[in-house]
Amino acid sequence: MAAASAGNLLLEAGVVFAVLAVGGSVASRFGQSVIPAYILFGILIGPFAPDIAGQSLTLIETREFISLLAELGIVFLLFFIGLEFSFDRLIQAGRKLGIAGGVDFVVNFGIGIVAGFALGFSLLETFFLAGIVYASSSAIITKTLVDLGWIADPESETILGVLVFEDIILAVYLAILTALAFGDGGLASIGASLARSGAFLVVLVALAARGQPLVERLLDVQSSELFLLRVVGAIVFAGGLALAFGVSEAVAAFFIGAAFGTTSHAHRIERIISSERDLYAAVFFFSIGLGTDPRLLATVAVPVLVLVVLTTASKLLSGYVSGQRYNLGRRRSIRVSLAMIARGEFSLVVAAIAATAGGSLVLSETIPAIGVGYVLVMSILGTMAMRYSKTVERWLGVAV
Repeated sequence: MAAASAGNLLLEAGVVFAVLAVGGSVASRFGQSVIPAYILFGILIGPFAPDIAGQSLTLIETREFISLLAELGIVFLLFFIGLEFSFDRLIQAGRKLGIAGGVDFVVNFGIGIVAGFALGFSLLETFFLAGIVYASSSAIITKTLVDLGWIADPESETILGVLVFEDIILAVYLAILTALAFGDGGLASIGASLARSGAFLVVLVALAARGQPLVERLLDVQSSELFLLRVVGAIVFAGGLALAFGVSEAVAAFFIGAAFGTTSHAHRIERIISSERDLYAAVFFFSIGLGTDPRLLATVAVPVLVLVVLTTASKLLSGYVSGQRYNLGRRRSIRVSLAMIARGEFSLVVAAIAATAGGSLVLSETIPAIGVGYVLVMSILGTMAMRYSKTVERWLGVAV
C-alpha cells in the first residue's frame, strides 16, 4: 500500500516536471518570460481545471511535496536577488539612487494604496495590494537585460540600482507585512512581533554587512557536493529559523544571499546553485496556478486591467525620472522606464502570503486572484516592452 502511494506521488511529480518543461518550451518559443507559462499550466491541470465534454482536465492536486518545493522556490529566488545586492554599490550610488528609488517607491506604492482604498479594501488588504503592484521583477528584468545585450549599456546601472533600492524596501515591507498578517490584531502582539522581526533582521543585516570572514570559512571547501550542501543548508535553515521568529523566510534568504555575495565564492554559487533555483522557482509559479480558480480571475478582470493601466503609466514615469537622475539622455531614460514595467516573482510571493494569512475573503481569494492576473499581464507586457523598445523609440522620435 505504501509502495503504491509512493508510486502515485512519483508519477504526480513526473507529471509536474513534464508539464513545466512543456510550458517553458512554449514560452521560450514565443520569446516570453516562463513565469506566466508556468502559472497558466498550473491552472490548466490543477484542481480548478476546466471541463471539456464533461471530462475534467485536472491531473494534479495540491500536495505537501509541491508546497515544500514551492517554499524552497521562494527562498532560492530571494537568495539570488540578495546575491546580486551590494552594500558598497548602494553607498557609492548615494543621493541619486536615493532620489530615483524614492520616486519609484512613492509613485508606485502610492498607486497601490490609492487603488486599495478605492476598491474598498481594509488597511491591511490595501497594504498587500500596494506590495503587489510596487515591485518590478528582478528575475524577468535581469534575464531580459542579458538576452537583449543591454547589460553593458549605461541604462543597466540605473535599472539595477533601482532594483537594489526596491530590494531594501521589500525586506522591510515583508517583515512588517508578516507581523501584521499573522499577529492577533492587538497592538501589543504586533509590537512584539515587529520587535522579534527587527532583532532577527539586525542579525541578518550584520551578517550581510560584516560577516564575510565567517562565510568565507564556511564555503572554503573543494568538493562541489559539500559546497552545494553547505549553501543549500544555510539558505533553508535560515528560512526555517526566520519563520520561527515570525520573520518572512524570503527576507532571511535575501540577506543570506547578500552575505554570500560579498565573498569570493559568489560566482561559484551562481554556477552550482542556479539549477536548483530554477527548478524550485518553476514549481513555485506552478503552485500559484494550482491554487488559482479561473472563475475568480474573471471576477477581478476589471480591477486588474485598471491596475495594469495605472501602474504601467506610473512605472514609465518613475523609470524616466530615474534615468534623468542618472544623467541619461532621453532615449536611454525611456529604456529604463520600459524595463521597469515587468512584475513577477515578488508580487506572487505577496499574493501567496495573502492566501495563507486569510482572515477575510479579500485576503484569501480576491487579492491572490488579482496578484495572479496582474502578474500574467505585466510579465508579458514588460517583456514585450523591452523587446520592442526600438519601435517605441522610433515612434517617439528618439531612435539613434
